[in-house]
Amino acid sequence: MKPLHHHRSLRSDVLAALRNAIITGELAPGSLHSVNNLATQLGVSRTPVREALLGLAAQNMVRFERNRGIRILQTTAHDIEEIMSLRLLLEVPATYRAVGHLTDADLTRLRLLFTSMQKAAEAGDEQTMVARDREFHKFLIAGSGNQRLASFVDSLRDLVQSRGTTTAGHSRTLTDIVAEHLPILEMAEKRDAAGAARMMQEHLTHTTTLLLTQESPGLASLDHWPAWAFE
Repeated sequence: MKPLHHHRSLRSDVLAALRNAIITGELAPGSLHSVNNLATQLGVSRTPVREALLGLAAQNMVRFERNRGIRILQTTAHDIEEIMSLRLLLEVPATYRAVGHLTDADLTRLRLLFTSMQKAAEAGDEQTMVARDREFHKFLIAGSGNQRLASFVDSLRDLVQSRGTTTAGHSRTLTDIVAEHLPILEMAEKRDAAGAARMMQEHLTHTTTLLLTQESPGLASLDHWPAWAFE
């Protein structure tokens, strides 16, 4: 991590830097760190680092271990189930509501995000593809009129990604991931709210199955999930 410059938004900058380092794997899942070492890397005092870590601990991204330091948390199958069930519960109805509110300009923006995602996948640029993927979901959900919901769902993605769990390059290609977004976009462009919600549900359910298969093959079945996840 690069040292940060001191200014009034230092606290939020420290939080953003630490979160980004976790998400990108610079601070690897399972690794142990001290507040002092992290503060030295960032070129700041211990106080903003500790405050940022407390916030990340509340998001279950790190854990304070007595007399040892701060542990970057690993994803478990249970974590994935909880996080993805929340995404299904929130993102599917939000997609339904958003389609009824999206303007022509919104749909143009959504199409541009998809095209950018597609080009990044074709170029093998995973970082850009993932960033556009997140923008696509967040922009679509924000179209429901609930910005807090869009931000909350986006933070749920951090909880999976920060622990090094991804299907990209493991159980599906970047192009495969992009292809799952096309039916969502096409339904939205047709103003088919129910269809878009159904495609979002299929996309999220498939992602969940793949993540669980990677994490714990024996627990990959979604048979025990509530009926609303598949309606």
